[in-house]
Amino acid sequence: MTRHFLNLTDAGGDAIAAMIADAIDRKAARKGLPKGAADADAPLAGRTLAMIFEKNSTRTRVSFDMAIRQLGGSSLILEGATSQLGRGETVADTARVLSRMCDAIMIRTGDHAKIEEMARHASVPVINGLTDLSHPCQIVADLLTVVEHGLALPGSQWAWLGDGNNVLHSIVEAAGLLKFDVRIGVPQGYDPDPSFASAAQALGARITLTRDAPEAVAGADVVVTDTWVSMGQDHADEKLKAMMPYQVTVALMAGARADAKFLHCLPAHRGEEVVAEVIDGPQSLIWDEAENRIHAQKSVLLWAFGLLG
Repeated sequence: MTRHFLNLTDAGGDAIAAMIADAIDRKAARKGLPKGAADADAPLAGRTLAMIFEKNSTRTRVSFDMAIRQLGGSSLILEGATSQLGRGETVADTARVLSRMCDAIMIRTGDHAKIEEMARHASVPVINGLTDLSHPCQIVADLLTVVEHGLALPGSQWAWLGDGNNVLHSIVEAAGLLKFDVRIGVPQGYDPDPSFASAAQALGARITLTRDAPEAVAGADVVVTDTWVSMGQDHADEKLKAMMPYQVTVALMAGARADAKFLHCLPAHRGEEVVAEVIDGPQSLIWDEAENRIHAQKSVLLWAFGLLG
């Protein structure tokens, strides 16, 4: 059966834990190697990953490209605007063609229904590089980052500040699968999709929504935020005004645990969702988090090919 990775639940908690462990081992084994060199075992030698980008990308594009190379394979990039998909070819037809030509498909797009349709018609693994609903690959990297910095996930307390967006959805999904808690600080009118919280709570996670930023971060092990105005969103001025009470400041971080870690998936807008003193400060793990996109993506690919978990 073809393994698609559209959301974290497609893999499950045990497989995500296996991805994290594998990523830590492979990352350690690469010390001293050039970044473009293949891993010693090159487990995906001869495999090709098709990457479709309908949204701008830096970290997702580079990390998936480097991930498949380090696993011994290769990649090719299709831009939405310059492929037939951008000229009206159906998602189903694109999925069928790419399945005949490539070994896996990663797509970064808007409407989550599009990636679900691609998975229905593809005979090779389809991986979610980002949709408006979720961002599972980013969260595998986030989990990897805090684990390698010594945090035990079960029972840990995470705080989210800002918009109830796709990144938050995947964090809440991870909370249910890996047994940690999330307090969500968001302004009225910007709540996350409640189905993610309901699913996580059914698995035993405590998911709390509050309008009070200090309450959200109180005693947190991990504090996370993201840009307030995502690609293609309108009403920026109105949204920025609503979000300002949730800006991650030095004073706000002081309410978390003394050893709390700060995460941001980037790109960041210093002075909006987070002040420079936090994102560039000693509690910030953003550069490890960004690098770990490569190592997380490698483990996602191995899982999708049935070589892990």
